[in-house]
Amino acid sequence: MNTTANRRNWPAVAANLADVAGRENVLTDEASLDRYSADALTPYRAYYADAAFDRLADVVVRPADAAQVSQIVELAQRAGVPVIPYGGGTGVMGGILPVRGGIILDLGRLNRVINIDPVSRTAEVEAGLILQDLYDALEPHGLMPGHDPYSVPIASVAGTISTNGVGYRAAAFGPMGDQVVALEVVLPDGRIINTRPVPKQSSGPDLNHLFIGSEGTFGVITRATLRVFRKPEAAEYATFEFADFDAGFAAVTEMGALGIRPTLLDLTEDSEGVLLHLLFEGYREGVDAAMRRTLSVCDEAGGWNVGPEPTLSYWKHRHDSAMNYRETALGRPREERWRRQWGRTFDYLHMSLPADRVLEYRRRADRLLEARKIKVVEYCLWSRPEFFSMLVVPDGDRRVVGRDGYDPDVRDNLAAGVDEVLTLAQDMGGVMEYCHGVGIKLHHLLGRELGVSRDALLDIKRALDPAGIMNPGKLTL
Repeated sequence: MNTTANRRNWPAVAANLADVAGRENVLTDEASLDRYSADALTPYRAYYADAAFDRLADVVVRPADAAQVSQIVELAQRAGVPVIPYGGGTGVMGGILPVRGGIILDLGRLNRVINIDPVSRTAEVEAGLILQDLYDALEPHGLMPGHDPYSVPIASVAGTISTNGVGYRAAAFGPMGDQVVALEVVLPDGRIINTRPVPKQSSGPDLNHLFIGSEGTFGVITRATLRVFRKPEAAEYATFEFADFDAGFAAVTEMGALGIRPTLLDLTEDSEGVLLHLLFEGYREGVDAAMRRTLSVCDEAGGWNVGPEPTLSYWKHRHDSAMNYRETALGRPREERWRRQWGRTFDYLHMSLPADRVLEYRRRADRLLEARKIKVVEYCLWSRPEFFSMLVVPDGDRRVVGRDGYDPDVRDNLAAGVDEVLTLAQDMGGVMEYCHGVGIKLHHLLGRELGVSRDALLDIKRALDPAGIMNPGKLTL
């Protein structure tokens, strides 16, 4: 693999994988290795980590259950072979890139719904279940998940747990990690642990949080018990326009202070103006009360009600990009996926900051980007006033050159500008990403953000994974 010792061990590892998962579930052909060795991150947007795309996995294995996962991981641990858990392959940060080669562990066959409990309002499901399939399984029970990202048609349960993703209903239900009740995890030595499906414990730390957001560096999630929610008896859509972003921000923070928690909260400024998209769901009296008070809050902040239609359209089309990706890119060769981005020079950034620093952060970030002739075409608060996002593009003409259709000077300038605003968020007490994980794209800035905390993470990593086989090269571990 990456060392002489690993290369010596590889024939024995490869021979045993077929015994565990079946020969038909061990893939070594070039097309499969190419297809599995990247997610939705393109080399262009990887900036300083684009060399990571030079390495392919050595083999793809498709286990059928946690027992097979355990055997594969134990085998890899003994041989010192990297293991990269693979869910839907839809991440946008390069979290599944096999930067040191090794075994891609495709969990797609672990896709069963084990149990749905309408009384406790939980669903026990396997790691590879696609979110849309979870929606479909809950529908006859009058239930729904709380996690509703754009990627519902294509993302897996464990993938969204591993990045602690944020979805359209996060204003009411929080990120995916908040909805995890219990986990089954295969540790790097092959042991299987099961946390208990209860909402609270005081008998030691909650081990679920060791694996939520850890991008597969501490173990392989094979099963999850999730909080699910009764389908609402009432739903109301609303859209408010504001003269400027600051006024919309004031309305959002006042709603939060009052305890108003809409299902959807999206304050966006773009070329069309400043709009606050809101969806309220729940029992009828609660929805009506939240709507009445929100009308008052937005009016006092200088906003005006433009009706439900813009938000209705927003909500209807929220999964369109994922469906398009499924039809045009998912499962295709890497080069074909990357070509979808040719000619599109942009980046989207998702910083989380203390609420009282968001507006000052925006002003300072604007100055940095303006100096580099980078234009912000969209600002957004998504679900909370602390979650601040920007869509940025080079401002002005660009030459189309090179294999990827980009001017390398434009790319280098964009990369430098992105780093400047991300490190500004860190310096102002925030973090550089709240939505998609770190992967390889932001790996070079994570040590700066973690500081001494990284030492504690390394201690945990060494204790659980002394051979360093679990998704190496991620989270600075």
